[in-house]
Amino acid sequence: MIDVKTINKDGEDYVINTGSPHYIKFDVNVANKNVFAEGKAIRNNDTYKSEGINVNFVEDKNDHLFVRTYERGVEDETYACGTGVTAVALANAIAKNLKGKNETAIKVLGGNLNIKYNYDGETFTDIFLEGPAQFVFEGTFEI
Repeated sequence: MIDVKTINKDGEDYVINTGSPHYIKFDVNVANKNVFAEGKAIRNNDTYKSEGINVNFVEDKNDHLFVRTYERGVEDETYACGTGVTAVALANAIAKNLKGKNETAIKVLGGNLNIKYNYDGETFTDIFLEGPAQFVFEGTFEI
């Protein structure tokens, strides 16, 4: 993933661009959240409407973060978003002042992911997203 230096706040929430812009809101009871309605409201508010923003709702479960995402373009909840879970891990590092080499376990509706990164207190580097992959297609074409 790309290196990230710029981290913004919107009240208590974070706004981070990890290749796509993400709004990160730490909350409780995320499993029962109306992600469509709440995500749509944030994505279409006066601040973000023109460019759009992905909205990530995050619950800290102690041994992992549980994330649900409203994705711009799709305009609905998606089961996983790589740039989103990466932004969530970085926001978590800032919130908890986790400097150095770290990794964050994340669960999304689509499965389990892991983010590895290095944070020197100013810039996130060496960011890697890990998760399961499945080969789903093979093809050939003639030129």
